[in-house]
Amino acid sequence: MLEGRLHKRVRALHYSDLNAYVDDLFDGGKLDTELVHLIDCVTTNKTDFFREPSHFTFMKSVAVPELLGLRGRGSGGLKIWSAACSTGMEAYTTAIVLDDMLRTGSRFQFRILGTDISTSVLRLAEAGIYSKEMIAPVPEELARRYFLSARDRSRAEVRVVPELRKSTNFMRMNLMDPVYPVDRDVDIIFCRNVLIYFEKHVQRKVVDQLCSHLRPGGYLMVGHSESMIHNGSNGLKQIQPTIFKV
Repeated sequence: MLEGRLHKRVRALHYSDLNAYVDDLFDGGKLDTELVHLIDCVTTNKTDFFREPSHFTFMKSVAVPELLGLRGRGSGGLKIWSAACSTGMEAYTTAIVLDDMLRTGSRFQFRILGTDISTSVLRLAEAGIYSKEMIAPVPEELARRYFLSARDRSRAEVRVVPELRKSTNFMRMNLMDPVYPVDRDVDIIFCRNVLIYFEKHVQRKVVDQLCSHLRPGGYLMVGHSESMIHNGSNGLKQIQPTIFKV
């Protein structure tokens, strides 16, 4: 799999073969300048709108009302962090759900941060342009409200409305880094379907680091294949199989 993905880069840089590329990285001093591109080639970026929808139902019906109740009025907006956000569908799904809550009478402000190690997917996230096929999981009413169709109908593309794009920022970040350049009063962190790629001791380290950026009472939501990642992490209380609270 890795060889197959790296061959695209080998061809783009006109190396004779994969060995020549690898030799240039590790023996020729090219790793520093090539690392970002290498990561873009080999990372897995699976995501969907409304993926694992129970998390968004919980956020809307439980987490957000509870967090707002704890903080009271005038205490600033909600902060949501989509770690390993890929092409931004998770972050924009969150924005859709929160904005829809505002339309039904709730009163709060929100900011969403999406981070990923891959610069190529972050460019797609910032643009907020998707094929119509990609937004199929979005309920029809919400799709009409939050996506604009391309003027050229033959392109079969839509774009997230400007209001949601303005409330959502994206930034490159590696979950393996020793320090995260993220606020330490985040209300909800989504870190789903990425921890499974880490060794156990790294999983615990990353979870501990993520939780250090949550405000008291904040939530961490992980993927359904990651329900046991909290083992050994301090201060986490399991609310549901994939939802934890500090």
